Amino acid sequence: MHDPSYLLAEALGNRLNTLSLRLALAESCTGGGIAKAITDVPGSSGWFDRGFVTYSNDAKIDMLGVKPETLARVGAVSEETALEMVAGTLTNSLADLALAVTGIAGPDGGTPVKPVGTVFIAWQMRGAKGACLQKQFSGDRQSIRQQATLFCLQQLLHMLENA
Repeated sequence: MHDPSYLLAEALGNRLNTLSLRLALAESCTGGGIAKAITDVPGSSGWFDRGFVTYSNDAKIDMLGVKPETLARVGAVSEETALEMVAGTLTNSLADLALAVTGIAGPDGGTPVKPVGTVFIAWQMRGAKGACLQKQFSGDRQSIRQQATLFCLQQLLHMLENA
């Protein structure tokens, strides 16, 4: 029996194959967890282009082109940063579709405005405008990261259902 992230990644791969689309990721708080779930699926190289694990602000700037002013003004955990991350993922990949995730997995780093478990997920098709969603997950660090990974896979699948 495969875990839920594998089953979601497998379904996502089937859908991307059907549509002849390739995916790229930019992950911060999930630390490569989404890419791991995807690359656990045999044949994923046919529909998964690449993943960026941009944990530090410097990595977000250097690898994805996130503006230092954005990070200074609203922080790494924000809708603006997530949207810049997803746009940068498309710019720096061969993918047709990208997803970016940034958040606070804890146990430290939360604030009253952005408590631990706050996660921003952005997605964008090449040539289209990006969209972003804010989620609030709960539990310990591992649980928050796992919930974010599963939600991101579900979000991509849901988005492609209508494609």
